[in-house]
Amino acid sequence: MKLQWTEADFEAGDLALSNGDTLHSARLHYHQIGTLNAPKDNLILLPTYYGGAAAGNHPWVGSNSPLDPNRYCIVIPSLLGAGESSSPSNTSGEQHGPGFPEIRLYDNVMIQKRLVDEVFGGASLALVMGWSMGGMQALQWGCLFPDKVRSVLATCCTARCYPHNRVFLEGVKAALTCDQAFRGGHYDAPPEHGLRAFGRVYAGWAYSQAFFRHERWRDLGFDSIKSLLAFWEDDHLGQDANNLLTVLNTWQRGDISDNPVFRGDYEAALDAITMPTRIMPGSTDLYFTEEDAAGDADGMPGAILEPLPSEWGHIAGGAGRERNSHDRILAAAGSLLNQRDQ
Repeated sequence: MKLQWTEADFEAGDLALSNGDTLHSARLHYHQIGTLNAPKDNLILLPTYYGGAAAGNHPWVGSNSPLDPNRYCIVIPSLLGAGESSSPSNTSGEQHGPGFPEIRLYDNVMIQKRLVDEVFGGASLALVMGWSMGGMQALQWGCLFPDKVRSVLATCCTARCYPHNRVFLEGVKAALTCDQAFRGGHYDAPPEHGLRAFGRVYAGWAYSQAFFRHERWRDLGFDSIKSLLAFWEDDHLGQDANNLLTVLNTWQRGDISDNPVFRGDYEAALDAITMPTRIMPGSTDLYFTEEDAAGDADGMPGAILEPLPSEWGHIAGGAGRERNSHDRILAAAGSLLNQRDQ
């Protein structure tokens, strides 16, 4: 019988956040496929990426993948603020909309740790793997819980948001918030002009110059750049503006040392990632650059840098996005899982 994905919510109660605030009635939404074994050592965690729902990671999983649900229990926890877990759009009372508190990488990983402890019996993690912000969370797991995490795979990300990355995000944020209908987050209807502008500006950063020069958008089924941009606009019209900005802030402030454990000591946080780790930057990523990722990998005792040679820019690292990169990522995951099984 083919295994099916299930969805559930972990109700965490009032969640103390790293900035001193509290997220009331915090809820972590997650997808699961496969069953935890008796030793509780076959759990794989796939945190989500910016703008993505949990289902976006499904293409990494299958009987023809090293992430085989017949062998592993695979869980995809959704980012706080992104629309599936507790978010501005689905939280009531004073924390609805622009009143939603600031969330950091550490807060996401700590509620995920509670999920692992309270729902999955404190299981050890065979692999934590993610793309973009999902990869940042994977690295945060690795440095905080080296005794629990046996391997890490991070694609198209760095362990902190470097300055040029923050500036890129300021641009898309400005495109959204300059819409008069945004009203400082107190909108009655979606700020459509701002959401369209956000998507259109983002598209120019998500792919590389070579992607457009060589018309790789045709590989996605588009007949013109105009139709690709229309897709990005429509995709962002389906998202909540306050959700986008909440998670964007988490990304901009992303730093695996920004927590009570490492207290800003970035080198110590990198040095704590001692388990087998693959850092897989996109060779043409415009904001999580190969150069920055290589510098991070140099500081991780367990890391091997394995760039993804691709013209797809940042998008190369996503599940099922670009075939050659997808296959390379799964091969790396298989190598990490085989290494821990030997």
